[in-house]
Amino acid sequence: MEDIDALIKETLSEEEAKFYDTLEEQGVLGMIFGLFKGKNKWLLILMNMMTLIFFGLFIYCLVQFFNVEATKDLLKWGLASILFMLGVSMLKIFAWMQMDKNALLRELKRLELQVSSIAGKIS
Repeated sequence: MEDIDALIKETLSEEEAKFYDTLEEQGVLGMIFGLFKGKNKWLLILMNMMTLIFFGLFIYCLVQFFNVEATKDLLKWGLASILFMLGVSMLKIFAWMQMDKNALLRELKRLELQVSSIAGKIS
C-alpha cells in the first residue's frame, strides 16, 4: 500500500500531493470532529443537543421509575425511559452513519485522484 502511495505522489503536482495527504485515514476522534465541518454542521450540532436532552430525560424518567410504587406509574416511567433511550440510540446511529459516509467520500476522492494520476501518466 505504501509503495502505491509513493508512486502516486511521484506523478502528482505539489498541490495535488498536499491534497492527497489530507485524504489519509482518520482515527475515531478525527472522524467525530469531522462531523462538525461542512454544510450539515448545524444539523449535527442540533442532533447532539437533542441527544443530550433525551439522555437527561432518560435519567429523569429512570429516577422517577425507582421512586414510585404503583404499577401504573412504574409502567408510565419505564415506557418513557425506554422511548428516550431509543431516541438517543437512533441519533447516535445517525451520527455513525454520517461518519461512515464521510469516510467513503474520502476514499472516493483518493480513488479519483489515483485514476487521474494514472491517466496523466499514460498520456
